[in-house]
Amino acid sequence: MDEANQSKTERGVPLKTVYLPRACLHRFVAIAKANTMVNKETCGLLLGKMQQKKSHGHKRKEDVFMVSTLLIPKQHATSDTCTMDEEESVMRFTEERGLITLGWIHTHPTQTCFMSSVDLHTHAGFQTMLPESFAVVCAPRQKPNYGIFRLTDPSGLGTILGCQARSAFHPHPEGPIYTDADRGHVTLKDEMSLEIVDLR
Repeated sequence: MDEANQSKTERGVPLKTVYLPRACLHRFVAIAKANTMVNKETCGLLLGKMQQKKSHGHKRKEDVFMVSTLLIPKQHATSDTCTMDEEESVMRFTEERGLITLGWIHTHPTQTCFMSSVDLHTHAGFQTMLPESFAVVCAPRQKPNYGIFRLTDPSGLGTILGCQARSAFHPHPEGPIYTDADRGHVTLKDEMSLEIVDLR
C-alpha cells in the first residue's frame, strides 16, 4: 500500500492493515445465539499474527496483521455487559501459539451497533497496547447488524484514558470519540481461514 493510501490515525500516525475473515461475523453471531435469545451479551477475542504481504503494484512487501483465530473465553454476562473470566488461560493460549490480540468482538442483543461507555473503556486498554486494535459490535436484531470501530487518536483515546467516572455507564463529552475502522485500516476478506476455539 503506498503511503498516500495508507490509513492513519487522526494525528497522522500510520496504521498497518488488518485483515479480518468476513466469515468471523456470522460464525460469532451463531456461537452467541443461545445468549442472544436470553438477552445476554457474548464476547470473544480476535487473535492473529503480523505477516508480510506484497503491496499492490509494488515489489516491496508491507507488514499486515491477519486475524486467524476467534477465541471465546470463559465469561459472565448481562444484557449490556460481558466480562472475561480466567484471563490467565487466555494469556497461556496466546503465548503458546505466538498470537497477538488484534481486536475483540461482542454482541449487543437488545441494542444497536455502537460503542457504549463500558465498550469505550474496555477498548482503550486494547488500543493503548496496539494502535491497530479494533472492536466489533454485533447487533443480530438490528440493521446494520455489525460495526467495526476504533477510538479516535488522540481525542477519543485521550478522553477515555483521562475519564474519572466511577459508574459503569456514563456520558462522555460530545465529539468524535470513536470511528469506523472498516472504512480505514480493517479489511473484511473472503476466503480466509478462521480457527474457532471455545474455552467456556
